[in-house]
Amino acid sequence: MIKKLLALVILLTITSCKGQSAEKNKRVQDKKQPNILLILCDDLGYADVGFNGSKDIKTPNLDALAAKGTIFNDAYVAHPFCGPSRASLLTGRYAHKIGAQFNLPTEGDQTKGVDVNETYISKVLQKAGYYTGVMGKWHLGFQTEYHPNTRGFDDFYGFLGGGHKYFPKQFKEAYNKQKANGQSFIWEYLHPLEHNGKDVDETEYVTDALSRETMRFINDASKKEKPFFMYLSYNAPHTPLEAKEEDLKLFQHIKDKKRRTYAAMVYAVDRGVGKIVEKLKQTNQFENTLIVFLSDNGGKTIAGANNHPLKEGKGSAYEGGFRVPMFLHWPNVVPAGKTYSYPISALDFYPTFAHLANAKIPEDKALDGVNFWNHFLKKENPRKDQPLFIMRHRKGFSDVAIRKNQWKALKVYQKPWKLFNIENDISESNDVSNSHPEILKTLVEDGNLWSKTHIQPLWFHIEKEGEQWQQDNMPRFNETFKLN
Repeated sequence: MIKKLLALVILLTITSCKGQSAEKNKRVQDKKQPNILLILCDDLGYADVGFNGSKDIKTPNLDALAAKGTIFNDAYVAHPFCGPSRASLLTGRYAHKIGAQFNLPTEGDQTKGVDVNETYISKVLQKAGYYTGVMGKWHLGFQTEYHPNTRGFDDFYGFLGGGHKYFPKQFKEAYNKQKANGQSFIWEYLHPLEHNGKDVDETEYVTDALSRETMRFINDASKKEKPFFMYLSYNAPHTPLEAKEEDLKLFQHIKDKKRRTYAAMVYAVDRGVGKIVEKLKQTNQFENTLIVFLSDNGGKTIAGANNHPLKEGKGSAYEGGFRVPMFLHWPNVVPAGKTYSYPISALDFYPTFAHLANAKIPEDKALDGVNFWNHFLKKENPRKDQPLFIMRHRKGFSDVAIRKNQWKALKVYQKPWKLFNIENDISESNDVSNSHPEILKTLVEDGNLWSKTHIQPLWFHIEKEGEQWQQDNMPRFNETFKLN
């Protein structure tokens, strides 16, 4: 009898240990850090991908990911043009709060960059054990202290400026010619691409080169016992409009030349994404990779983009300036075949990525975004009653948009404030400010309070822009946030 009881105790102990072990393994698996692949296009129109309604541009690879992931209908970036949008994405802060409201200088003083005291999400993830890389456009500073390798990226392949020409033969010839002539300033779009601070002799169409280097990075990452964070920062379809002949042939049905070239450039991105996905699968990393796809701002309509049904485009405080196509994909984690219709900002990536990576955000790090992950999985609004802001400075005045819940207050071109129910009126065609004056007043007050957190710009795109700023005694927020 005693032997039987002893055997039963041993059996129960073993079973209990196995159960505890299984539970422990489950907890470890649940806490496994995902790979994060952030794919950012440059000036991509809201309606220029199949999953967002494009009729004339083919994006089969992006569409396939979107179909097996979740499409975000109300996705926003924090600024309606390049540099400030990217600064906000990596710092998790509104560009206006860190002096990055304008694109960096294109000539003259090129010693500026985003404050080194601002910890990028790349540094946070790097410290959490991630292998980190950025491929493509940087646009956040040229000097060593602002370089990607200094700001938390182990591997950088691309260019430091705000754009680049696409065909190596052309930009090499132009660069060498100007250098031989002793020109003191050579356009940043012509400079050689670099890899971790060293010039490289690129031979491929730049979009293809960035896709290739991302695949190299993924392959390298598969050999390391750590997750990866890849920021794939395509410059396509940003101008100059330059496409490969083989891609142009696919869009002969588009009669407008700009639109046809633009479409071919978008297709090159899609082709690259398809190859990158195959590389993830080949290296057994696809299942544990969160893919985030979006644009840095609205499409530039004069350069072939289509933002339908949104009004205006790049640079605007109307929806077309900063509402962007976006999806998330992560097998068996992100719901497949779904749409998410609550406001999300690129500001939110910082705290959300840190949460997923189980990474520690510095205690003194200020953030303007929210961790949306659990709200997203529960189909809840992560920003209920919390406003999102957009501001674009112009000559002597500022355009502003304030989105909170279904409401959007808008002031553009020095005209009176307007109010839209943006959920019902995505095209911003019906001003309802007269019907809801108190709502408009509250939103404008929110914007006024937000403006008090801004600092003066630390640089201007061109010197004359800075001189004009001083002459106009900008930013003159007392005028901007005046209702009558």
